Amino acid sequence: MSTGFMQLGKTPVQRIGFARSTRARVTAAALVMITAFSLTPALAAPFIVAHRGGTGDTPENTLQAFSTALENGADALWMTVQVTKDGVPVLYRPADLGSLTDGQGPLDNITLNDLRKLNAGYSFSRKDASGQLSYPYRANPLRIPTLREALDAVPPSVPIMLDMKQAPAAPLVEAVARVLDSAHAWSRVRLYSTDADAIELMKTHPEAQVFETRDATRNRLVDLSLGGTCDNPPPAGSWVGIELHRQVEVVEHFTLGTGVSKVDARWWTPAAVKCFKTNGNVKIVAFGVDSADAYTTAAALGIDAVMTDSPRAMRTEKKPQ
Repeated sequence: MSTGFMQLGKTPVQRIGFARSTRARVTAAALVMITAFSLTPALAAPFIVAHRGGTGDTPENTLQAFSTALENGADALWMTVQVTKDGVPVLYRPADLGSLTDGQGPLDNITLNDLRKLNAGYSFSRKDASGQLSYPYRANPLRIPTLREALDAVPPSVPIMLDMKQAPAAPLVEAVARVLDSAHAWSRVRLYSTDADAIELMKTHPEAQVFETRDATRNRLVDLSLGGTCDNPPPAGSWVGIELHRQVEVVEHFTLGTGVSKVDARWWTPAAVKCFKTNGNVKIVAFGVDSADAYTTAAALGIDAVMTDSPRAMRTEKKPQ
């Protein structure tokens, strides 16, 4: 893989590069996905979205993860963003740095300068054929990138789905918006959050492209599953995302207490997809697609994109267009 460098302030930022054949294939696919952001019809086979750059292949949310994911055939990149103590958006998912790095404490308690000293790949492990566990990035550390560094490193033709993962939402939303403004990156980024406040706040920026709130998507699916009705499909042009299937609890409240039923909710059924696409140009992203069977199911349903932890494992499942 060829690499180049560009300057971001005083920090050298690696520009992710590709062999010519790989670059052409990825760029062509990604350009179609960019067009999909502009609401073109769904494609026959779901696009592959690398979850945090492919958590099963490379330390998540790192520039190395994004480069590896694209080499492995990912069409788009899912990134997770938080802000540091000094208000800089960086790519990291857990609330505590001890989950993935050699640091400790909440990410928003540390400045960017101190964050750069940590190894984002510290906890990433692999097993060899004999089952022996190793930590390959402890001797080859990777750093947590800023959002701006990731935008500068990833080719502009590659769509990005950005998950806002921090509360309170307002400081994060405004910091992300400033970076997208300065990088002229609104058109290549679609924003997601499980926090409805983050989505609503981001909507105040006219350039923002957002998923509908998870609450809205889940409520539509529950109404369809339990009520059998499709009275409120999403508006044309919506993007929705939720797991292909997920363990959930159905809670019933009554006079003498509550009843709880655990269910393996298979959210996306032919009826659900048909309902959600009632108004046209609605894009469905199915989360947690990590097997050949799951990919085949998503394709048969007419799902537009699947989010996976391992583009390397999934690349053989994606059929040619």
